[in-house]
Amino acid sequence: MNILILGSGGREHSLAWAVMQNPKCDKLIVAPGNAGIAAIAACAKLNILDGPTVVEFALENSIDFVIVGPEAPLAAGVADTLRDANILVFGPSAAAAQLEASKNFTKEICAAAKAPTADYAHFTDAEAARAYIREQGAPIVVKADGLAAGKGVIVAMTEDEALAAIDDMFGGEFGSAGAEVVIEEFMEGEEASFFVLCDGTDVLPIGTAQDHKRVGEGDTGPNTGGMGAYSPAPVMTDEITRKALDEIVRPTMAEMSKREMPYQGVLYVGLMIKDGQPRLVEYNVRFGDPECQVLMMRLGAQAMDLMHAAAESRLGKMRVNWADDHAMTVVMAAKGYPGSYKKGSRINGLEDLPETSSEMCFHAGTSETDGHITASGGRVLNVTARGRTLAEARDRAYAMADAIDWPEGFFRRDIGWRAL
Repeated sequence: MNILILGSGGREHSLAWAVMQNPKCDKLIVAPGNAGIAAIAACAKLNILDGPTVVEFALENSIDFVIVGPEAPLAAGVADTLRDANILVFGPSAAAAQLEASKNFTKEICAAAKAPTADYAHFTDAEAARAYIREQGAPIVVKADGLAAGKGVIVAMTEDEALAAIDDMFGGEFGSAGAEVVIEEFMEGEEASFFVLCDGTDVLPIGTAQDHKRVGEGDTGPNTGGMGAYSPAPVMTDEITRKALDEIVRPTMAEMSKREMPYQGVLYVGLMIKDGQPRLVEYNVRFGDPECQVLMMRLGAQAMDLMHAAAESRLGKMRVNWADDHAMTVVMAAKGYPGSYKKGSRINGLEDLPETSSEMCFHAGTSETDGHITASGGRVLNVTARGRTLAEARDRAYAMADAIDWPEGFFRRDIGWRAL
């Protein structure tokens, strides 16, 4: 099969790495890719938000299967355009992608499906939102309704913090994503990420993970796109997994089908778990980043077979073969992230890192400049390792991170502390 992956981050590098291990993959192209992906697959400059352009490229390159990595092309309807051209694609329609593209849409679906989640209110007016916050008090959660690259959620521990978030969102801090806001009750408990493949009819759980959103050690400082992750998540017991499927995922999928927008692709189910009861924090309509990296490390070549089955609506016959193992990824970011940071710094030592089924450095924001790897984003590298225990995976990941010579970068040294 000739396969095209859309995207340019660490998630897409790990997807490409897993796909390349499958003997069914004859040719792999990643668009636009990055410097790390270019070492294992062909990269192509392509506007991945333009459906007709993607279709034309897929036809010219005899592509059999397209895997959409990030959320923006899904929200833009690229998967719909590919399906209309009879090109097999992994990823939901634009209508179904509203589960991530609109927080308010998700809340409406949850209400109709009776899926447990936080109480909320939806606002298009800043003054009304402020009045609601003063009435409710803190802690409280303020979310930009639209897509904000993982940064449009403020967990406000004080009323002033929440009011400032309203000012920022309606003031344009998150662009059009913040033109509407959803304000939610603060949920206590332990967070976990649950990943499920869906084919419009059947659902298949493919793994759990926990990530660290805060930039600083001890989970302090501002939220980021994620500073590290590990899999599996110990809090996701068999009983909690069953509850999440029966009370949240399956009712949501049934409601989506009822609305004639059946969901096909991967569903990221963000959960808050307290006293054995999971509640929905959010849905994402693509693999989490950096959770995808630990899932791909554990799934390997079978990941492609599972995604292919989801795209062809034959998940009911599929099973996931899990090893009794653990994986961890440590994000190396540019100093200053998630605020302002410099691009273009040179990263040394990457060529000496191991590249095995248990150790990989996935590139998230890199370019090649004059034959050298340079940083081109905020989150730059995902140093990922697998082990028989989480401690073994951690030791391998941090040994690799310490071997990278990049003074302009930083990383947290406590990834996995909850489980360890």
